[in-house]
Amino acid sequence: MNIIEAIIIVMLLLLVVFQQHRYRQQQANLLYAYTKLKAITDQHTDEKLLLQTEDVHLKALLTEMNRLLDHNRKTTASYYQMEISIRKMLSNISHDLRTPLTVVLGYLEIILNDPDLTRAEVDVLLAKVHHKTIEVLHLMNKFFDLVKLESGDHEIEISQIDVSEICKANILSFYDILTAQEIEVVIDIPEDQPLMAYVNEEELHRILNNLLSNAIQYGSDGHVLGLSVYRHNDQHIGIDVWDKGKGIGEKHQDRIFERMYTLEDSRNRLYQGSGLGLTITKRLVEKMGGDISVISKPDEKTVFTVLLKCHL
Repeated sequence: MNIIEAIIIVMLLLLVVFQQHRYRQQQANLLYAYTKLKAITDQHTDEKLLLQTEDVHLKALLTEMNRLLDHNRKTTASYYQMEISIRKMLSNISHDLRTPLTVVLGYLEIILNDPDLTRAEVDVLLAKVHHKTIEVLHLMNKFFDLVKLESGDHEIEISQIDVSEICKANILSFYDILTAQEIEVVIDIPEDQPLMAYVNEEELHRILNNLLSNAIQYGSDGHVLGLSVYRHNDQHIGIDVWDKGKGIGEKHQDRIFERMYTLEDSRNRLYQGSGLGLTITKRLVEKMGGDISVISKPDEKTVFTVLLKCHL
């Protein structure tokens, strides 16, 4: 009996020692996790919590903590990216507003301070003031449109509409400009059947207007502009707006839809803009459940493709 009791006591002592060792190991692991986590957050490093342990619950905790660290890094990176984007946007808006407003102020000072101006000369200057004022108004309207789209305040009603007819109407609205600039127009729109998609008619007009204006402004040196409408697949109707002008370099193609992103060509203002038109276009397409992309080979062909849902 004494031998059995001794064995039991020894086993209990071993169990206590094992439990104490396990407890100390857990405490050491938790202390390591705390110290490492504090160092990572204080120093803003990209490290993860790495710990060899057989404790299933501690492993699960470390996994979730690493997921939280990854999420925090992504959120921080997104915040800094947004902050940089906002700063650039404000800088570009300030520049784009300051330039025409400076010109307007210059014209007005001439009108006010030069008593020798004839009525005809004053009218010419006032016409220039009017033109620059409209330019500023258009820029501000674009900016506020983008703010509404990104804030979610811009509701869009969707209905099934014949995309072909809207595309025809839009390309016809540019007839005078295209003729004046001697740009050849290549239209590929089926005549025998309507191509129905779920869109908002007014917003689709804006999308096409933006893309066609963009193609004329940046691609007119190629003297060719194309518009194609087709059934992309069972789910989508496709619209291609293309030109053979200067094009977009590969490094710019992934960023061309970012707000306030402009092609850096400071020596040639012809290829610069406010950087809002394509961003608004992308937001509108996405609001209607569609997708927009661009493929460009500079000085060969640039194609903007819009895919619109033909089934809800």
